[in-house]
Amino acid sequence: MKFKRAAQIAVLALGVLAPARAVGQGTQGTPPPPPPRPKVPRSPEWELGQNSPNPFAAATVIPFVLGDPPACTEQGHQYEVTLRIYNVLAQLVAIPVLQTGEFATGQPIVHLALRCGNYTAFWNGMYLSSGQPVPPGVYLYRAEVDGRAIAKKMVVVR
Repeated sequence: MKFKRAAQIAVLALGVLAPARAVGQGTQGTPPPPPPRPKVPRSPEWELGQNSPNPFAAATVIPFVLGDPPACTEQGHQYEVTLRIYNVLAQLVAIPVLQTGEFATGQPIVHLALRCGNYTAFWNGMYLSSGQPVPPGVYLYRAEVDGRAIAKKMVVVR
């Protein structure tokens, strides 16, 4: 069991360290760099923060920001927000609940329509299906807002 976890962590670490594009030994010269992306000025639509504490043993909170508080220039806009937690095998582990904001009653964060503001999600470190504590290891949390997604890593220790 320990070797399986160590292998999973090693694969994850190697994936992070692998180059984005590999060049074979038989190629001559280096490929030309990709053209630069045009810089389009945009206001930040949303931001996913790092969970705290990290690593954690019992529970964690995940901050996220929608829009541009405190100004909230687009006050009428509603963001569709989903937040899920996965293990390193990409299996759904849990769905955090909203801890702060307009649905702070513990509403699961799945297709929630939220306005501009600062929010905090809460995860108690339990499996969604069984209510049992998850084993120690690396987990990924993935937020999707209006069809655009960002994922970050977190570590559970027991």
